[in-house]
Amino acid sequence: MAEPMGQSSGAPNKGTRLLSETQAWWAESAAGRLGRQGASRSWRTVLAVAVTSAGVLSACASLRAPGVRSDSLSNAAEERITVEKLAGYVGFLADDSLEGRGPGTRADQLTQLYLATTFQALGLQPGGPNGHWEQPFELLGVTSVPPQHWPFRAGARTLALEDRADFVAASGLDRASVVIDDAEVVFVGYGMQAPEYSWDDFKGVDLRGKILLMLNNDPDWDPNLFAGERRLYYGRWTYKYESAARQGAVGAIIIHTPASAGYPWQTVVTSWSKENSRLPDALGPLLQVQSWITDDAARRLVAFAGRDLDALTQAAHSREFAPVPLGVTTHLELHNQVRRYTTANILGVLPGADDTVRGQFVVYSAHHDHLGMGRTADDKTVIYNGALDNAAGIAQLLAVAEAFATIVPAPRRSVLFLAAAAEEQGLLGSEYFAQHPTVAAATMVANINFDGANIWGRTRDAVAIGFGRSTLDAVVETAAKRQGRVYHDEEFPERGMFYRSDQFNFARIGVPALLLRSGTDYVGRPPDWGRTQIEAWIAQHYHQPSDDFIPTWDLTGMVDDARLALAVGLAVANADDTPKWNPGDEFEAVRNRMMNGEL
Repeated sequence: MAEPMGQSSGAPNKGTRLLSETQAWWAESAAGRLGRQGASRSWRTVLAVAVTSAGVLSACASLRAPGVRSDSLSNAAEERITVEKLAGYVGFLADDSLEGRGPGTRADQLTQLYLATTFQALGLQPGGPNGHWEQPFELLGVTSVPPQHWPFRAGARTLALEDRADFVAASGLDRASVVIDDAEVVFVGYGMQAPEYSWDDFKGVDLRGKILLMLNNDPDWDPNLFAGERRLYYGRWTYKYESAARQGAVGAIIIHTPASAGYPWQTVVTSWSKENSRLPDALGPLLQVQSWITDDAARRLVAFAGRDLDALTQAAHSREFAPVPLGVTTHLELHNQVRRYTTANILGVLPGADDTVRGQFVVYSAHHDHLGMGRTADDKTVIYNGALDNAAGIAQLLAVAEAFATIVPAPRRSVLFLAAAAEEQGLLGSEYFAQHPTVAAATMVANINFDGANIWGRTRDAVAIGFGRSTLDAVVETAAKRQGRVYHDEEFPERGMFYRSDQFNFARIGVPALLLRSGTDYVGRPPDWGRTQIEAWIAQHYHQPSDDFIPTWDLTGMVDDARLALAVGLAVANADDTPKWNPGDEFEAVRNRMMNGEL
């Protein structure tokens, strides 16, 4: 296994290594290897930012004494989180010279090095295995090349779907090629088996060797069924593919609509036309083909079979639904480029001050990766800088870490900061950390995750992805009230965000977790203005090359959110009791078994 650049035990020469490696990196950029045409910053400018940042962070570390007291929610610590600081972090991490921070690239290594050095400059201790800042792990990446047209046959008739315009397809197998020949297409409704709801879309039908056509989302028309409009894991695309594989299917096709996915078709094309990765030791069966098709293409395919998609969808709204063979077969061949590569989570720890609870950890997390680089249809290079997603999340993580590092005495419990890798590949960095935790899972008392940020100004409200699940709500409500804000449930429960970011993997091992965000009630704006901004950003910039840092962003709301997260984590770190899942929550049993020593 190749050792990632920057893998160390936090030796004193780390900062020197950062500057030398950075200078060499951006020297190549100046020669024209990196960056898109017309980039706003030269490598010298970015290097100057890195040098300045290192100096500022070192100065911040020297301010730890006398510091501020941790026996209250200290304004002095919160005031260290500023617009200028957040803008500096985001601007650096989202610069073209970091090439979109794609996992397994040299830019990924540089990002890891920058984060490790920053943690060190703040005075944190290495939180990775064997005294390292990094927790390296291997991924298996597959880049699939589908044919221009995907043929479907019914008797002598043929229907062809067009790559990217109608469908995207990738392989879950690490083979040079995958061939599906004469596989029958079967409509399976939502493709779910949920015994707690007496729901089974498969009804024992033999689906081995079939291609399963599935609806996105989960049943949302009854508040007493699958939590109503709030999407559960059953509605996630990851579950759909896992469910199809368990049936022995060779492939699955998910029908995309903007409403059921929460993002436009172009987002699907961007994400699934690039390399897709997984942990090499993934458990369970895998699909040969994982596909999406547009709603229009699905309607044409079902009509080609002599059926009506609306009628099939209505039938799928019943527990009595059973799979519907469409009488259509298909042939598909995917050519794959396969590689094994290494990326790394970066971890820093602020040790707690209380000997009795120092071995317990409040965990902050944010993912440091994005989508890397790509090519346009006319063969131009584009960079997916991921400024909002998730340079902004890492910026909040670093700002909160810096604020914590100034608190003297330190909080009672320890605080662990995780910059997770490969989130955009399917939450893989946090999944690896959950499977191989550097501290025992039972000692992690809470997880506060950052993914995205408020770039439109201050709000009167704050929300949590994970609202209503745990006693963390009371802590957040108190801290939000101190800011003069109202705390409430998220505005977009139908998008299933709890299962779409790294807090999910903490919850899966029993750790009470949430993702804090601004609400949509913006100060000085009309009632619907905030929702409109968010929806427009998703439609235009989510997972697109246009997710760039804009200096005119209003980061005052991001400051409020980071300060809120600091206050919540500090309160948990100093409290006598630890957070708990609410009775009946889906993750409560896991936590109970863990605390009882059964896991």
